[in-house]
Amino acid sequence: MRPVSTNQPRSGSEPPSTHGIEPHQDGRYATPNPWCTHFLGRAVVSAALERQHDVTIFRRGTSGEDPANVHSVRGDYTDVRDVARLEDHGPWDAVVDTLAFVPRETLAVAQALKNSVTRYVVISTVSAYEGWPIEPLTESSAVLECPSDAGPGYGFDGNPGPSTYGFGKAGCERAVMETFGASRSAILRPGVILGPHEYVGRLPWWLRRLERGGQVLAPGNPGRPIHPVDVRDVANFALTCAEGATGTFNVTAPGTETFQDFLDACAETVGANAELEWVPDEFLVSQGIRQRTEIPLWRAYAGAWAVDSSAARAAGLTTRPIAETVRDTWEWLTEEQPELDNERVAELGIASEREAEALSGLKELER
Repeated sequence: MRPVSTNQPRSGSEPPSTHGIEPHQDGRYATPNPWCTHFLGRAVVSAALERQHDVTIFRRGTSGEDPANVHSVRGDYTDVRDVARLEDHGPWDAVVDTLAFVPRETLAVAQALKNSVTRYVVISTVSAYEGWPIEPLTESSAVLECPSDAGPGYGFDGNPGPSTYGFGKAGCERAVMETFGASRSAILRPGVILGPHEYVGRLPWWLRRLERGGQVLAPGNPGRPIHPVDVRDVANFALTCAEGATGTFNVTAPGTETFQDFLDACAETVGANAELEWVPDEFLVSQGIRQRTEIPLWRAYAGAWAVDSSAARAAGLTTRPIAETVRDTWEWLTEEQPELDNERVAELGIASEREAEALSGLKELER
């Protein structure tokens, strides 16, 4: 699904407004929407409809159903012929692009829409920074170098960074900026995004692990500040940008909550009889336990939870407490019983035997 909002059609010879989104005749705004049917794309569509925007989606339509009350255009983001036909369905006041991964594809989309869209909002990532996840980050931190016409797999994968994913996102940012310019663009760089309909499975894994109870390996320092952001808050801020805010923004929670707050919220939500056993980073690393995957959300690097999002807050970003994200995700898991079949789900989680061995090994070391 893609991010295009549609206004009442203007004359083909009339350029799109460059002064923000124009009101509909009924007092509503025509605004953006997203390019996929789950998670962030889904949240952007829902938020746009809640704000009473006129929404167009662009998707292949090979799985799932279109949301109600939207205009749907069939096509493939990666197919230049489909993309070229998009302009026939405009103009729009804004586009929210949640499918920007390969720079040359995003460049083709941006060029196809530059005369029919007022503002382009692209979802990037903190992985686009050179220093991620080693260094604390602001929007002025150095970004990875990637040309706007790069193909898939540009760059290289380092440990702990950078990644071809980050290089690609940096190239997509450049593609949008080169085509639309700073005055008609917004670049959003979220950190970890959690919430209902998360297909990666990080928060669901922790909820299920706490549900099983018993001794639970809790990673690192319980007081470590973390700043995962709810998918609905990212979506709402994307719409705020579509409605007028331009610039480059890190998008995270403020970092006032801790890993212990997160795990306590999980335990309370599932009603678990679980005992958290906090294990130092150094011990986990010495045991070869993989950060981010074997223990989801655990990152011991200094910059992993040190992304400054004060600029986004000044521009209108608001974020909810992590307990609300946890509660709503559990409600989705238990009521809808979704199949989490994304390939990344299989990478997540420490085996029960390995968890027990690590806890036992730490106790032996402390004797």
